[in-house]
Formats: sequence, structure tokens, C-alpha cells
Amino acid sequence: MTRLRLARILLAIGVAFFPACRGDQSQTDLTLAGSTSIQPFADKWAEVFMEKHPGLGVNVQGGGSSAGIQACKSGACQVGMSSRELKGDEKDLVEIVVARDGLAVIVHPSNPVRGAKLAEVKQIFSGDLRRWNYLGGPDRPITVVTREEGSGTRGAFQELVMGKTRIFRGAITEDSNGTVREIIAQDPYAVGFISLGLVNEQVRSLDLDGAAANEENILNGRYKLVRPFLFVSMGEPAGLAKEFVDFVLSAEGQALVKKEGLLPIK
Repeated sequence: MTRLRLARILLAIGVAFFPACRGDQSQTDLTLAGSTSIQPFADKWAEVFMEKHPGLGVNVQGGGSSAGIQACKSGACQVGMSSRELKGDEKDLVEIVVARDGLAVIVHPSNPVRGAKLAEVKQIFSGDLRRWNYLGGPDRPITVVTREEGSGTRGAFQELVMGKTRIFRGAITEDSNGTVREIIAQDPYAVGFISLGLVNEQVRSLDLDGAAANEENILNGRYKLVRPFLFVSMGEPAGLAKEFVDFVLSAEGQALVKKEGLLPIK
């Protein structure tokens, strides 16, 4: 078991069962918690950072954007991770954009439907459009897969696609982008949404309003589903937290952002 994996397990146990035991991390230990969209990328940044700084520990924990924001507010972590914009009473946190990410609507690779209008995607997730043949696919029901309430991915999808229309209750609800991807990969008639940076050969992203989900179309504005990846903290980051944030924002860190499939902020 790697040091990073062990640290994540211990943190999960501590946050779940001993919420009062916080603020006791040493100055050589940093905890990040929150968005499961950012988590795999933060794991990579942490690994590289620890290789460059032997003796320092960076623990990365998921839980969702809302959970990470609350963990930051309570002091359970020094840095929260959010894949959605801050709302209301969350805005007292310092937010740092570390990358941008496209939101991909994904299907099984065998699905003949290559694209859809955003209005049609909204109809699918509201439950108003139930069968693939309306989009030129097979005459089969659409299996809709969504993220849980509090997920930054779901929050971004709600804002960018659904507006004030709620995702219908018949949708399968999952707690991570990875699980959504696994379900789509196993169901030829399923559709879901995940971070564009997590799309792999198991699934295929749909073109939306005629634009493929790729970096070029995000940069030229043709692909509209784009969201920020945020680090948040109580006050300006200091000490090890500042060192880590500075690393992610550095030329080396932003090169990793691009290598891992996200869009650098510069």
C-alpha cells in the first residue's frame, strides 16, 4: 500500500469518526479534501510535489465539492477542492483557480448517436426525452446516470445545462465521476456526464450543438460546458499550503495540468 493511499484511508476514518480532532496536522503534512473530479489530478500533483520535497506529506481526500468546502471551513483540511463556483456563505473563503475543465456528456462507444443539442440533453436529464430513436439511435430506453446532490460536477451541469429544471428522479445517482464512467462503459444505452479530463477509451463524449468536446473548441468558445477547478482556503494560503498551491500554479504544475487532460489557466 502506498503512503498516499494509506494517508487517504486514515484521513477518511478521522474525518468520518473524529471530526473534533482537527488542526493537529504537523507543519510537514497538508490535507486537501473535496471534489472527486479534482481528486485524481490532485493525487498526481501531490505525488510529484512529494517527490520534490522528501519528508513532506500531502493527503488527498474526496467527498465532493460541498464536503470539501465545509471541511475547509471547519478546519478538517487546509485546502478544499471545488469543481463549481462558490455560493452564498461560501464566498468568505479565498478561492484560487488552478485549472479549467470541460464537462463531457458521455455514452458507450457502441452508441451510434454522435451528438445532440444542449436542449436535447436537458430533455434527457429532465426525463422528457426517454428513448434513443428520437436522436437517431436504437429504439431503446435511455439509462440516465447522474451525480449526487452536493457534487461539483452535478452543480456545474445543473447550472450550465439544466438551469432551474431539476434532474428527474428516475436517474441513477452515483457518488464519483469514475463510477459514472464505469456504468456508461458497461451499458450501451446509458448516458451521463463527467469531467472531460477523465474521458478515456471506455466511453465516448457526445458533440454538443455541433462542437466536439476538445480543447480547441473550448478555447474558441464553440464548446460551452466549461467550469473552473478551484482550491479554497480560510484566508490566504500559508506555509505548506502556499508551497503546494504555488507549485500547482507554476509552469511545471500547469504543464502537469495540461498533460493530465485539463486546461491550464495561463
